Amino acid sequence: MAELDKEDKILKNRIAERIQFLRLKTGLSQSDFAKKYEIDRQILNRWESTSNKRGVTIYTIQKFCKMIDISLSEFFNF
Repeated sequence: MAELDKEDKILKNRIAERIQFLRLKTGLSQSDFAKKYEIDRQILNRWESTSNKRGVTIYTIQKFCKMIDISLSEFFNF
């Protein structure tokens, strides 16, 4: 897998930070959010991690958006 360039790393980090921000807006901790939506807490941690080299897919972002009942457009409106 090719190394991400600077712009890609910035976008990856902004997406991770956006997931964390939106999760925090729900008022739930990672553990509580994971329990509520029946996902592994470690997966959520990886989604929110800026140190994760892989980032998340658009499919993961869409899944997250469905969990918190927002559109992809709303997610990327940051």
